[in-house]
Amino acid sequence: MAAMQKAIDLVTKATEQDKLKNYEEALKLYEHGVQYFLHSLKYEASSEKAKESIRAKSTDYLERAEQLREFLKKKKKKPVREGAASNRKSNKGGWNDESSSDEEEDTELKKMERQLEDAIVENPNVKWSDVAGLEGAKEALKEAVIMPVKFPHLFTGKRKPWRGILLFGPPGTGKSYLAKAIATEAESTFISVSSADIIHKWLGESEKKLRSLFAVARRKKPSIIFIDEVDSLCSSRSDNDSESARRVKTEILIQMQGVGVDNDQILVLGATNIPWCLDAAVRRRFEKRIYIPLPEAPARTTMFKMNMGKTTSTLTEQEYRELGERSEGYSGADISIVVQDALMMPVRKVQSATHFRRVPGPSRDDPSVIMHDLLEPCSPGCPGAMEMLWMDVPGDKLKEPAVTFNDLTRALHNTKPSVNIDDLDKQRQFTEDFGQEG
Repeated sequence: MAAMQKAIDLVTKATEQDKLKNYEEALKLYEHGVQYFLHSLKYEASSEKAKESIRAKSTDYLERAEQLREFLKKKKKKPVREGAASNRKSNKGGWNDESSSDEEEDTELKKMERQLEDAIVENPNVKWSDVAGLEGAKEALKEAVIMPVKFPHLFTGKRKPWRGILLFGPPGTGKSYLAKAIATEAESTFISVSSADIIHKWLGESEKKLRSLFAVARRKKPSIIFIDEVDSLCSSRSDNDSESARRVKTEILIQMQGVGVDNDQILVLGATNIPWCLDAAVRRRFEKRIYIPLPEAPARTTMFKMNMGKTTSTLTEQEYRELGERSEGYSGADISIVVQDALMMPVRKVQSATHFRRVPGPSRDDPSVIMHDLLEPCSPGCPGAMEMLWMDVPGDKLKEPAVTFNDLTRALHNTKPSVNIDDLDKQRQFTEDFGQEG
């Protein structure tokens, strides 16, 4: 409980300095103390009751720190010259709080906007053709994203483009990959963020970041805001929510609704693996909800080919199709892991080999030149087998063993699907209740 004791000592000193009106010192101590409280919450608190107590204390001290910060900011503001802006309200000390506060808010927003510039994705270089399967989802996204930009005259009057689209489905099915394809194909500013980009430890900062996010999108429209793992920001509201979490959800609702601002040509694209955890009001803001399912056999066949790339292999078209049939229940991410495991099989063959033989093969420097002294691993009984280890093989003389169908079937057997039946049932139920098939 070292962190907890340190936190208590710091906030005790902070309270003392607060009473003595040494506000700058008190602010530092409050902030430092809260950091130790959070460390204790993460690593030391064992019971839920203890965690709740730490959360409550942290919130109280954060609120006091925020009050002190605001007070110190106002204290540093310059007085308004006599006669200047006389039609504005000013306090007894002669400070124009309203004007200064607006200017400071603008400065902070601009600072956060500059930070969010890093979230703008210029060109991920992922095309529709790179996404295997998901034809229904691709067509729905073209209708929602590409067509309004290409044919804006189609979307006038009562026919309006979608303002919010939710991509949901099991993990590893290509939701984020689809978003990258949209970024490449759409002639729009694409801003990709996650909860880590938004959530801030200080009270009120998360809401400011959200406002800045939408401000950047409005300034650079047409634009798409992609929020990955949107459930981490917008889970269902409950009595156990902290004040900060409630304020973030409220701010998201306000920004997506666009009350008093122009949200035309701005699309919010969300992705989640657990759509049933989304807050109902936030779910309603995502007007179109598209289910991204596990890939079908033809798509899985294509994924095996795409992940193999140009790696040397002996696989035939029929063997690829067989792998697609055998991998029922595997996601795109699962297939990527299977192929990665299979690609390591030749490396393991080289590492475990006790004999090598000389074979012809193309030169690594010039593939048009055939060399006749390359070495490949073999069994001890092979004609021309020489007893040697991989460490004895010159680096430029090793011939890469080809990946075989047996390598992939062994890797498929060793790698189990990451999505279970219970999760799939929940996804299908959500689709029946609120979504549409992709």
